[in-house]
Amino acid sequence: MNEIFSNEFKKILLDEIPAFREFGHKFLNGEVSKMDFKKVSGGFGIYAQRDQKSFMIRLRVSCGVFSKEQLNKLYEIAKKYNLEKVHLTTRQAIQLHDLSIDDVCDIMEECIHKDIFTRGGGGNFPRNVAISPLSGVDEEDMFDIVPYALACDNHFIKNSYTYKLPRKLKVSVASNNKDASHCTVQDLGFVACKDGEKDCFKVYFGGGMGRNPKIGIELGEIIDAKDILYHIDAMVLMFERKGNYENKNKARVRYMIDTLGEDGFRSEYKKALEDVKAKGGLDLTITPIDYTKNGVKTELKHSRLFAQKQEGLYSVYVHPVCGQFRVSDLKDLIDELNEMENIHVRSSMTEGFYVLNLNGKEAERVLDLTSKYSAETRLDQSVACIGVPTCQMGVSNSQHLLEDVIKYFDDNKCKKDILPSLHISGCPNSCGVPQIGAIGLSGKNKRIDNVSTPVYEISIGGKVGVGISRFGKVYGDIKEVEVKVFLLELYKEIEALGTTFEDFVYNQEDKFNKIIDKYLV
Repeated sequence: MNEIFSNEFKKILLDEIPAFREFGHKFLNGEVSKMDFKKVSGGFGIYAQRDQKSFMIRLRVSCGVFSKEQLNKLYEIAKKYNLEKVHLTTRQAIQLHDLSIDDVCDIMEECIHKDIFTRGGGGNFPRNVAISPLSGVDEEDMFDIVPYALACDNHFIKNSYTYKLPRKLKVSVASNNKDASHCTVQDLGFVACKDGEKDCFKVYFGGGMGRNPKIGIELGEIIDAKDILYHIDAMVLMFERKGNYENKNKARVRYMIDTLGEDGFRSEYKKALEDVKAKGGLDLTITPIDYTKNGVKTELKHSRLFAQKQEGLYSVYVHPVCGQFRVSDLKDLIDELNEMENIHVRSSMTEGFYVLNLNGKEAERVLDLTSKYSAETRLDQSVACIGVPTCQMGVSNSQHLLEDVIKYFDDNKCKKDILPSLHISGCPNSCGVPQIGAIGLSGKNKRIDNVSTPVYEISIGGKVGVGISRFGKVYGDIKEVEVKVFLLELYKEIEALGTTFEDFVYNQEDKFNKIIDKYLV
């Protein structure tokens, strides 16, 4: 493991824990309100669950890039605290649930020693920097962005206890225009490009989902990749200067663009950039990641198997249903990976993870081992936030909905790969990123015949990518109990026509509308 975090820095974080532990017990004793606790706990990556007795902790492994040592530590913690599952998030982090306040404080302490941090995992802080998880091995890469993204996230972590932002800041870095890390719909995004032979980034501002979603705007000029930290700090400085500290509902980057206008925003951003560059000290010198390994080809064809640009090497995608990874399965995988040389493990933005740099025989072993729990079809690989009954903010049980849909399709023997992945959020906060899903579902309650009824707002046609990002068209609300029925009818119609979901929705819109109109309430 690289020694990038000093003992002095770790001591600062360790010294915060006793006071937070005491604060947590005051919350449990009723001396601290739910909202006052949340204001403090979010900055530690900890949230009270819905029962106000149990807690969630978000482990922030930089950019979702796991070392073997960190994977082993994750298993050790899960086992020690009797957890059956760990939850893979849509921001390449890990969440552990149903813990006591003393448990989460002890876990914080243990993880700091292994360069797994929780500081800034929530609250008004820069969140985990997201990446294209196959960067470095994808044939379509402009260049490997992982070292740059890691530098950004490490920079955020080292300063995590100092930030005074009006709201959270989400930053992503993508290795190509496919934008696997959602740069075009984030507060700040960097998409790899080239200027001749020089590594550069296109810069995007002010994207975001949730309420009042926006597609990001471009800076309008490309930047030298080694200057990325200057742009990180320029955005932080501008957010501090121009962000809305009075109204949290207007305290995101996209609202600064609304206030200043696009040209005004760019002008203010460049002023902040000049101030940051005047201080200097943020030029990056990158050490490339080593992907060298003796390749062995495989003749196996599999939907979760991806050939790398390195000859004879492969990556395997693993997707535990609902992002819930059983601890026993984690142990089996770790035992297998511990026997392999120079492999890389990276979580995705889709509640799964990739094992990179496998030769053909290793890839076959990983595929075989994970086949008993990894989803195979796009529908089974859907995204669902943690939702009710865990999340305080949740309105609907998004995990139950996905499990119910999958079981309903299994019971009806519908296992062809016809429908796209669902993106399900248990409330309008968009942890499941429904706006950019081909099928997006956001949970809420609605009065129907004067009875409060669980429903999901459905959107169709969202997608992400440079020049093509768009939010799905909102059609209306479907009763929760009828979501699976609607999806099955949609599946069967597409199957009968021998077409694709995309063709049916866009080129046979009358037929699609005839189906969905039956379910809207």
